[in-house]
Amino acid sequence: MIMDDGIAGAGEMDKVARPGLRAGLLDRRSFLFGSAAVGMSALGLAGCATDGMSLAEAEKIYGPVPDEKFPVPAVNLGKLDSKYYRRRVRYDSKEAAGTIIIDPGKHYVYRIEGDGSATRYGANVGRAGFLWSGEAYVGRKAEWATWTPPKEMMARQPEARKYAGGMPGGLGNPLGARTLYLYQNGAYTLYTIYSTSVPQSIGTGVTSGCTGLLTQDMLDLYPRTPVKTKVIVLPA
Repeated sequence: MIMDDGIAGAGEMDKVARPGLRAGLLDRRSFLFGSAAVGMSALGLAGCATDGMSLAEAEKIYGPVPDEKFPVPAVNLGKLDSKYYRRRVRYDSKEAAGTIIIDPGKHYVYRIEGDGSATRYGANVGRAGFLWSGEAYVGRKAEWATWTPPKEMMARQPEARKYAGGMPGGLGNPLGARTLYLYQNGAYTLYTIYSTSVPQSIGTGVTSGCTGLLTQDMLDLYPRTPVKTKVIVLPA
């Protein structure tokens, strides 16, 4: 996936989701995914929250994760709208348990739980002109993935060329702690579901088509999402 306004390669945000270079590091709020949109039909499904979450509960869910390869800091909840907290919601769907449904219009990602409910995560999504809808599947997964800017990005942003050989995984890497790579018909689409540490990006359209979840949310979703998991992206 391609990112603008920063460094692109796997698919984060433009100004807020695509990794950008700042003081020698990628500004994760600049990660823009500039790849061709994939047009396919998808089912429109609705989800509604069954209950809220207290700030104390959110502080536990979005607290620091010290045991990671690169210790993850706590989320600054002052920069995150509470409606984007992770929660279990009622969600009627005919899709199999484990299916991931991305709703860019509402900035949510749902994992179908198979009992008339889903786990819902707040997300950042593609900006205007880069939204797409259709069906894909998780073709591969990676922890603390290496990020390599695509040729298109290096042409737009010469400063990104220093990472032509790849940026090792770490807190400054635009892909973050976990990455799910989306495929269609055996080919990588350049789109990903990736982890971000920028809470103010959640609920915005800032990428070139990729979908970002807070790191703590990706750490929840990732181990429950095997390769070949079906992913549906709804029309915005």
